[in-house]
Formats: sequence, structure tokens, C-alpha cells
Amino acid sequence: SARQESPPRPVERVESAAMPSRSDGERPSREAVAKQGKPRISIPFDALHSMGFITPSSPRSMVAEEFRVIKRPLLKNIAGKSAHPIPNANLVMVTSALEGDGKTFSSLNLAMSIAMEQDKTVLFVDADVLKATAGRLLGVTAGTPGLIDLLRDESVKPEDVILETNLEKLRVLPAGRPDEQATELLAGHDMHQLMLEMSARYPDRVIVFDSPPLLLTTESGVLASFMGQIVFVAAADITPQHAVLEALEHIGAEKFVAVMLNRVSRRKLGLFGRGLGYGYGYGYGYGYG
Repeated sequence: SARQESPPRPVERVESAAMPSRSDGERPSREAVAKQGKPRISIPFDALHSMGFITPSSPRSMVAEEFRVIKRPLLKNIAGKSAHPIPNANLVMVTSALEGDGKTFSSLNLAMSIAMEQDKTVLFVDADVLKATAGRLLGVTAGTPGLIDLLRDESVKPEDVILETNLEKLRVLPAGRPDEQATELLAGHDMHQLMLEMSARYPDRVIVFDSPPLLLTTESGVLASFMGQIVFVAAADITPQHAVLEALEHIGAEKFVAVMLNRVSRRKLGLFGRGLGYGYGYGYGYGYG
């Protein structure tokens, strides 16, 4: 069963989440981090709402309705109701071929939508560590420890860096402090083991990863091989067809892939030979490989 976590208290900023500086250049120990108290953030819902994101105050918006449709097959697979069993189905990676396709917008909205489910909690992982755009949108400040710190220092534990939020069922694992070895850390064995552990430890938790674009970084392809389900975002009339096809080749043929055509006209149907539904500005289709 899932570990019971105390409900978050709303705050105005990250509370005691940033790693303290050290004059000798060494990184602080886990004990130093733990003494700062349970890290938490207050998500700026008003700002997100103004940018078109799903928020608790807009549960029936057009975007919210879109993502209700998009998340249903993903949740069905997590519940074990798919035609083909999917290992680690609660590990969901949102990615794209290139920058500017709407990946982060989609990953955050998916996480928000699932967090509004009655029986699910969500851990949002900002795995696009070089950009960390998702974290900034959520109110994570620079210098906040996160995923990279967890992979780099074995004394840092998940509970030290996972942030509670003012949305009861949503937790956030920030990108973490910059590191020259970030690519190797994300593509390494420790990352694989961490994801397997998180998947097994919290079976009722959906872990949504905002990953780098598949054609711009090498670690994205490795991350995809670790995941149970993948949401691939392409921008209508913007993402070149060859880029989509090349990016999909980086994903294993056995993977369950949800293809989202972002910014699609309601009259548009189909994506590069895949039969897709459409509506509310998104096309979407599901399949293996």
C-alpha cells in the first residue's frame, strides 16, 4: 500500500528546499538537507491558469476536458485492464521530437489532471534537467535540490528532495542542481533502479516524467526504455514528419505510445499514417511501437 503522507500546508515559496552553500565547495550531506525540514512549494495556480493550464479552479475548462480523454487509456493500463500487460505502467514519460512542440505544457496538464482523480496521487518529475522549465512554472526556485542531486549523492534520499505542494495529491521532484555529468546520470543504472523502486513502492501513484526531446539529447532514448508508457507530443503543422518518425524509432517497439497532435484543427484527422481521433484542439492515438 502507498505510504501515507501528511497533507501539505500552503506557502508562498519554496520552504527550506535549497541546498545551503558551503565555503569549501563541498556539497552538503543528507543530514544538512534533512535539518531544513520537509521541502514544499506553493504552485502559482493563478499564473498557470492565465497561461491556459489546468488548475483546481478550472476543472471543467476545455483543456481539462481534453486531458480527461487523453489520460483514460493511460489509467486503464495502470489498472491492469489493457489487452497486453504493461510492466511499470505507472511510469509515464512525456516527450517530443524537438523543442517547441508543447511537451512541458502537456506533461504538466497531464499531471494536474491525474492528480484530480479520486484514487490516484501523482509525482511529477522534471527530468528535462538542462531546461527545467516545468519546475520554474510550478514555482521551484533555482538551487532547489532534486533529481540530479538524488542520482549524484547516495546519501540524499527521495524524501529529502520530493516537494509537497498546495495540491493535495501532487508531489514534485525538481530537476536539481546543474551537473556536468547530468546526461550520464540520467542514462545510468542508478536512474533505472530509482524508477523501478518508485514504481514498485507507490503502486497507486502515477509518476509523470517531463523528459528532454528525443532528437536533442541521448538520455531521452535511454529514459524511454525504462518507462512503462510514453506520451509523444507533436505540434500540428510545425513538427516535421521526418522528425516524428525518427523520434519514434528511438522508442522500443514493445512500448505503449500515446501520440498527441498538439494545436490541431478540429477538422484535421490522422497523423503520419496513424488513425487518430480529434477534438478540442488535440488529436490523439494509442498503440504499440
